[in-house]
Amino acid sequence: MRLIEHLAEARKRLLLVAAGLVVGAVAGWFLFDPLLNAMAAPVQAMQESGRPAELNFTTVLSGFDMRMRMALFLSGIVTAPWWLYQAWAYVAPGLKRTEKRYVVGFLAAAIPLFLLGALAGWLMLPHAVGIFLSFTPEAGANLIDANTYLTFTMRLVTAFGIAFLFPVVMVLLNVIGVVKGRAFLRGWRWAVVGVFTFAALVNPLPDPWSMIALGTIMVGLYFAAVGITIANDRRVEKKRARLLEGGGAA
Repeated sequence: MRLIEHLAEARKRLLLVAAGLVVGAVAGWFLFDPLLNAMAAPVQAMQESGRPAELNFTTVLSGFDMRMRMALFLSGIVTAPWWLYQAWAYVAPGLKRTEKRYVVGFLAAAIPLFLLGALAGWLMLPHAVGIFLSFTPEAGANLIDANTYLTFTMRLVTAFGIAFLFPVVMVLLNVIGVVKGRAFLRGWRWAVVGVFTFAALVNPLPDPWSMIALGTIMVGLYFAAVGITIANDRRVEKKRARLLEGGGAA
């Protein structure tokens, strides 16, 4: 393809990505009320327990701004398969068959892992809010800025989603020949320490149990990635041995 054809193809893919995001944002706009009710459930639970707590919209435009931000955030997550496919469709013609197989495999693993992590963050939200609000003195009241609360929720969900992607990065480093599977296995002690340190940093909860739960899941994903990388190394070594034997026989 000529440069002008590449630019035309890129423009086409970007327009399709934008169209998908708009459709997702429209759906997110109409899902705002049930999503806000689900997000606000921990705050309402505090109210029912007799503790004054409520979401506070401080300006005239706060409600509109929060609805727009939530719609765009939901659109970015829900339409991830669509815009990732458009990126794939743009670069696929320039890839070899083996490269295409690797890219499809990485996307097939990355998308569900990110969504699984995001779901874990969402499920942890009520626990996080309940713990933080419990530190409020009995003489005080929690008037929580709604947009700040939304930012906290988005960061929690995104952090957990990204945390679950690290096995994909490990396999990628192995496939491109940067790190061997045995090297990952030898460094498992440091990896466990690093994983639990990371879990402690990204986990917004002050209790140790949520950190242990997140760290345990990530350690399990780490060893699963180690198994995949070792299996890939063996496959590459066998293929190389066959090629050497074939060359020697010739």
